[in-house]
Amino acid sequence: MPLSPSRLPDRPAAGRLRRVIDLLLPAPLAISGRERARIVAGALLGVGLAAGLCQWLAARFGIDGAWMVASLGASAVLVFAAPAGPMAQPWAVVAGNTLSALVGIACMQLIDAPVFVVAAAAASLSIAAMFSLRCLHPPGGAVALTTVLLGVGDARFALFPVAANSLLLVLAGVAFHHLSGRRYPHGQRPAAPPQATVGEVPSRFSSADFDQALARYNEVLDVSRDDLENLLRQTELNAYQRLFGGLRCADVMSREPVTVPFGESLEAAWTLMRSRRIKALPVVDRGGRIAGIVTQADFLRHANLDSRDGLGERVRGLVRGSGTLASSKPEVVGQIMTRRVRVARDDRPVVDLLAAFSEDDHHHLPVVDGDGRLVGILTQSDFVRALARVVEPERAPA
Repeated sequence: MPLSPSRLPDRPAAGRLRRVIDLLLPAPLAISGRERARIVAGALLGVGLAAGLCQWLAARFGIDGAWMVASLGASAVLVFAAPAGPMAQPWAVVAGNTLSALVGIACMQLIDAPVFVVAAAAASLSIAAMFSLRCLHPPGGAVALTTVLLGVGDARFALFPVAANSLLLVLAGVAFHHLSGRRYPHGQRPAAPPQATVGEVPSRFSSADFDQALARYNEVLDVSRDDLENLLRQTELNAYQRLFGGLRCADVMSREPVTVPFGESLEAAWTLMRSRRIKALPVVDRGGRIAGIVTQADFLRHANLDSRDGLGERVRGLVRGSGTLASSKPEVVGQIMTRRVRVARDDRPVVDLLAAFSEDDHHHLPVVDGDGRLVGILTQSDFVRALARVVEPERAPA
């Protein structure tokens, strides 16, 4: 029996419900079982150490009252499970918890109101205080509430057990992460940008761009600035590797490049460059191996580029042969070429050369085979064509 229109499922409503469910469901944790076991072991040792020592101190010095605060468990989650976040750093843990305890005690002493009002004031003011001292720590709000609910009015509670618990937990965290091969604490100030290494894939955004994006985002992030920036740069590197990882220089280079021998006249080389509209000519020996490269910049440099007046005439004078056996000016390309030439093997991954073109101001790289013979030349245009080839399939509709 066919369904009546009133009984048909509401597909837009079902779609909205599905989106709500997807929004509420947690994402899978991208950590291994071994890492989870390490975190659990760290929390066990850290809380156990802090609790055991504080209990011993309370008995040793006859301190009455609590020797441990329940919010230490929440602090342990941050210190051992999320040690890279700003809210898990030593200053945030110790200062955030201690300051919140002082705020809660002050609210108990100064606010004459029902408990729920004092509790709300203590929680909110502790957040404001932690913002002021840059020690935002979520368990600090629980510490402030604890002092109100327990009716604590003695400021010494902030030192013991709160500050003592927090300090011991942080010390345990530093030792445990160090011994298990992890970094803690994590610096929170922007680090100096690393120096680019040879062959390193360049990033298309700078640290200033990243800081500007964070300022526009204008929300508290529980991940350090440097870790987030490094994550983005690694993502960008992975994208480069995915796009270019399978491409070799032989796949994208221009084959059969125009070359000149060492003894080619300047006039012939200059005419060849202008007629072919190319900016560089590899100079090869009789075996087809690279001896150097001559570029338009080499011609201009020898024509005294510093003075622009009459530059065209000086270039024509440079390339014009003197017709004598002994000349005071260069006559062949071997006399003006650049001898130290960066080359690339034909089997080298293209991604390794991105930095050379984007940061080292290279416009062309000769490509050689395993025997060192010239087999092609790689230009910026070749890179653009290669990028178009690998990006277009990504954009093609499924």
